[in-house]
Amino acid sequence: MNRLLPRHLIAGLAIATALTSLTVALPVQAASLRMAWSQDATGLDPHKQTAFSSLRLLELIYEPLVRLDADLNVVPAVASSWEFAEDAKTLTFTLDTNAKFSNGAQVTSADVKASFERLLDEATSAAARSNFLSIESIDTPDDATVVFNLSTADVPILVAMATINAAVVPASEIEAGTIGTEAIGSGPFKLDSWEPNSREVLSANADWAGGDLAIDGITISVLPDEMAILASLRAGQTDFALLNDPLVATLVPDEPNLELNRVGVLAYNVLQLNPARPPMDNLKVRQAMSCAIDRQAIIDAALAGEGKVTGPLTMPAFAQDPAGLFCYEQDLDMARQLMEESGVDGFSAKVIAATGEPPVAASEAQVLQAQLAEIGVNLEIEMMELNVYVDAWLKGDFDMAVAQNGGRPDPYPMYNRYFTKEGNLAHVSNFVDDTLDSLMKQGQAETDPAKRAEIFHQFESHLAEQAPWLWLSTGYSYTAQLNTVSGFEPSPTGTLFGLTKVSVE
Repeated sequence: MNRLLPRHLIAGLAIATALTSLTVALPVQAASLRMAWSQDATGLDPHKQTAFSSLRLLELIYEPLVRLDADLNVVPAVASSWEFAEDAKTLTFTLDTNAKFSNGAQVTSADVKASFERLLDEATSAAARSNFLSIESIDTPDDATVVFNLSTADVPILVAMATINAAVVPASEIEAGTIGTEAIGSGPFKLDSWEPNSREVLSANADWAGGDLAIDGITISVLPDEMAILASLRAGQTDFALLNDPLVATLVPDEPNLELNRVGVLAYNVLQLNPARPPMDNLKVRQAMSCAIDRQAIIDAALAGEGKVTGPLTMPAFAQDPAGLFCYEQDLDMARQLMEESGVDGFSAKVIAATGEPPVAASEAQVLQAQLAEIGVNLEIEMMELNVYVDAWLKGDFDMAVAQNGGRPDPYPMYNRYFTKEGNLAHVSNFVDDTLDSLMKQGQAETDPAKRAEIFHQFESHLAEQAPWLWLSTGYSYTAQLNTVSGFEPSPTGTLFGLTKVSVE
């Protein structure tokens, strides 16, 4: 492995190790893994999916050029090495010549080029498109070399590539129009069958270039009730489970035959307002709502205390103390004063939330409903099935939304798509702001780590003051396993890629 980066660029990449993890790693022997989770994938196109449940499945099947390890360092995936030019305007990858798709075809530079051209095509509606708009052209001097020519210095593009939303897919499948209907990746597992909302069967990909697996495959059962998942673990019918509900996760340590993996995550819980709709288009109204919220009380009541208050930036390398952000301590007097200054004498609005993702969404909405009623904001809660919620969310078709959004170790790929004028999810945030747009572009092009941190602190402070969204908390990723399972490595990104190191007795 040979990774080449100018030292000041290496330092500029967010590398965080402050998040906690609890795990045991002792490989035993090969077997199949019986797994359970409560939410199934909503689709198989790695470039389009936004739901956590989809990403968790696709990360086992597809691979991007690079990935993040458990300490959020950028490490090889399809690419074995990479090098930034000194001006950070050219990024060259050397591909792993052992990388193959599950159909037996070698992964080549032509596949990488076709994948990024698909990502950049607006017709694709790729989830991470705006993170790659600096790409002016892609050269493929040979089958194993890819050169990205950028319009500006773009240090965070490497972190942006470390996501399954930037997966390398076969050029032949793009041409055939089968991305999303077939699942042909170069990842550690092959998808043998998928019964939506019921079961997936994965088998080990013998051609995976990442190394040998200690399990033959994974059979995933979809059990919508997480207490039923816990019961299945207790009975020894399930080996490993992804848990989303902190109330269920906190019961696992009481079980003598089970182990809990718990790691702080970059994902955040948030109340998204729609500033394109009155009266949320009124800054004073949004600020009044921010002042009226007791974020710690929401954590205590809805998350069983399993979380911490956060501002917009959740990555340790960039996050500020949220106590210094605008009105982060509940102040009802200030909230009522701001509502009076807004000229709005109370209002009613609908807040949408997804059933089961996160499982605390309904509880969060209820606590928010009670807190905002104190200033005359009356919320009607509408619970939706996840696929219906995702459709409405992607269209920005809501007054307010209780959401859990994914985090990144760098602010640019995390928020560029929401809060810049060219962001491909700007219609989800419904908020255009010249200051945010300018700061984001400055942060993208700046290569000095200290200056980048200063720029993004300004970005975070301004975003919290404008309050298009009300950031609430970060929590934990939980998995539970029988004592016969070992080796799982949890990650702050919530990925299940750590299953590649699992053994079963």
